[in-house]
Amino acid sequence: MDEMWSFYHSKEYQIWLWWAMDHDTGEVVAYWFGTREHGNLDRLLELLASLDIGTVYSDGNYAYYERVDSDVLVVSKKNTQKIERKHLSLRTWCSRLVRKGIRFSKTKTMHKIAVGLVINFWFFGYHWLIQ
Repeated sequence: MDEMWSFYHSKEYQIWLWWAMDHDTGEVVAYWFGTREHGNLDRLLELLASLDIGTVYSDGNYAYYERVDSDVLVVSKKNTQKIERKHLSLRTWCSRLVRKGIRFSKTKTMHKIAVGLVINFWFFGYHWLIQ
């Protein structure tokens, strides 16, 4: 699990993409948009509740310590390299996530829609969206 920062309208309006991927296959399993507050991690964990998760790899974000059981949580940058690479791929495919670009969303709703469409297209294989 990891989170990625972006913004809409101006850099004052931050939005965080919380997401989880299967460590073995590299497939994105679920994602959630929100702030960097614990409640948004709770929403992601609700999406993952139906899955049998044995180990959660994350960086040192304090939210994981408080919301994920310590017996399944492993904090290590070594094990988050795959999802960090997904951040770069997503920023490459979606110009609204490029921090110094001129293409940015004016509203939170449009930002979530645009980035969500890119995630669904590339990571969940919903190629029918553009037909």
